[in-house]
Amino acid sequence: MSRTGKIVSWIIGILLLLVVVVVVIIATFDWNRLKPTINQKVSAELNRPFAIRGDLGVAWVRNREEPGWRSWVPWPQVHADDVMLGNPPAIPDVTMVHLQRVEATLAPLALLHKEVYLPWIKMQQPDARLVQTADKKNNWTFNLASSENSDPAAPPSAWSFRLDNILFDQGTLRYRDAVNDADVTVKINPLGKPVPYAQVAGGSDQQKGAGDFVFGWQASGTYNKQQLDGEGKIGGMLSLRSKTTPFPLQLDVRNGTTRVRADGTLQDPLNLGGLNLRLRFSGDTLANLYRLTGVLLPDTPPYETDGHLIARFNDARGALYRYEKFNGHIGDSDIHGSLVYRQGKPRPSLTGELTSEQLRMADLGPLIGVKSGKGSDKTAQAKAQRGDDAAQPADRVLPHDRFDTQSWDVMDADVKFSGKRIEHSSKLPLSDLYTHLQLKNGDLLLDPLRFGMAGGNINSTIRLEGNRSPMRGRADLHARKLQLRQLFPGVTAMQRSLGQLNGDASLTGSGNSVADLLATSNGDLKLLMNDGLISRSLMEIAGLNVGNYVVGKLFGDDEVRINCAATNLTVRQGVATPQLFIFDTENAVINVTGNANFATERLDLSINPESKGIRIITLRSPLYVRGTFKNPDAGVKAGPLLARGAAAVALGAVVAPAAALLALISPSETDANQCSTVLQQMKNSK
Repeated sequence: MSRTGKIVSWIIGILLLLVVVVVVIIATFDWNRLKPTINQKVSAELNRPFAIRGDLGVAWVRNREEPGWRSWVPWPQVHADDVMLGNPPAIPDVTMVHLQRVEATLAPLALLHKEVYLPWIKMQQPDARLVQTADKKNNWTFNLASSENSDPAAPPSAWSFRLDNILFDQGTLRYRDAVNDADVTVKINPLGKPVPYAQVAGGSDQQKGAGDFVFGWQASGTYNKQQLDGEGKIGGMLSLRSKTTPFPLQLDVRNGTTRVRADGTLQDPLNLGGLNLRLRFSGDTLANLYRLTGVLLPDTPPYETDGHLIARFNDARGALYRYEKFNGHIGDSDIHGSLVYRQGKPRPSLTGELTSEQLRMADLGPLIGVKSGKGSDKTAQAKAQRGDDAAQPADRVLPHDRFDTQSWDVMDADVKFSGKRIEHSSKLPLSDLYTHLQLKNGDLLLDPLRFGMAGGNINSTIRLEGNRSPMRGRADLHARKLQLRQLFPGVTAMQRSLGQLNGDASLTGSGNSVADLLATSNGDLKLLMNDGLISRSLMEIAGLNVGNYVVGKLFGDDEVRINCAATNLTVRQGVATPQLFIFDTENAVINVTGNANFATERLDLSINPESKGIRIITLRSPLYVRGTFKNPDAGVKAGPLLARGAAAVALGAVVAPAAALLALISPSETDANQCSTVLQQMKNSK
């Protein structure tokens, strides 16, 4: 052998010896000696304690699935026992994550391409604890040291990371949140073998290609101080990191009286692409969903809905949720429609359209101030304990229930609602309800709020400025062509009436209840009724004992036809005073003066009748109606006698009110409406 050949042989021999020495050193190296260094470096990077407290070792195993010579390259399999990750200093608990044992294998050749590739990680008894304190500090937000010291202008790292699969025997996740009063424990277990999506959730064209279910989970604990229990299934790591294979989800969760069921998929999970779910809600009141979903909904009777939820988390204008084509019921009312919720700035917003074929009026409680009587007793007790509802005073009639305006500014809304048939009572059916609700920055507007009643219609605009304290309110109402025979279907004599009721009202006020709004109200009210009927029996049917007395004093027990009843009230600081309040009957004209005080709920009215022609009315003194709205009192005024012609004199001072009331009569009905003649005479009187 030449000298050159000997040198080459020696070099090759030395290199082979070095390789053998390196392999031997690596194979026999005690990796536990690196634990202090690893623990220190990781703790410093994560800004929280990290420790491998058990054995740390590396085994070298060939991957025979690799092609050709690659199958001879040994892959390191790292294992570590008793691994602990702690919490940041602001969290009082010591441990965030504990692993009894973790194993992982690393693809060495991928490092040549600047890729850290882990085909799998196996964990034994993983235990994680997520904590949020009352001041909204949490342990799942990491402040990495490398991020704090990095140069923002520096180019991104050329290295990439890839993880194919995560395996574990049983995992436990505990979630404690002082903000949401939550303490929930979730246990996650492998299903043993993958379960096809269609076998659990059924098949649909929208969910084709969904991954298999791999894990099952159970949850128990409390959320919002109420019991929470749930179960469901989720997919595995392969579909979790896939951009094309939807990640399957299935859940059934109960929180207090609220139940949420869903099955569907999550698209591109690692980038939070979006959701595609069949979603079902049920519970005692929609208001309870606010703490679960962040969507502000009214306090309602028991409900249930079933619809299709599509979510897009990465929308440029904010996360978008579409609850489409849902069907359900609220109380005894059916509900259908589609809603869109966007988490935008400065506030989230809710838009959509809702319809109902059969609507029970009491189920609209939060919108119109009517109690349904079907809410949960527990819910009512909880609200009473929080002081959400002020108690109705025993001696008052006007509603003192307070509007909860504090939550109106958490969300904007633009929702249209239509109800074909409205159940208010068996004797007075309503129909064709339509309203356009707009809520913006705490300002609530119903424009219009209209519905059909008694053959006519009521059209109104309601504005409640909940962003002011106290709240300011305005109501504009217009009633047209309400047929008297339909308004009083229980009165046989009224069925012969061809008359109708028309009216306008415009009121403004401030306060956080209907009673407060009326007590401070300003505005006016006009009401016109023609061709009606009045009798003691009608007053009895209406439950008006004072009216029964007054009618009896005026007309005895007879039924008396009303040619025209007209009133024009002005309201100033909660006191309603009639500019004109008359009843023109077949044998007398009745003039009412005085006032009604909404603040004190007291009446002070005088009733002055004047017979037509032959004196039919034998009453010699005016009547009075005094007392409170709840307990009014009527009687004959002592002392003053009725002055003949007093009613006529009074009518001479009502030219302007009479002219205003004439506007309530449609030109097409002038000839048939007897009020047109009466009011025209008043208008022309000087």
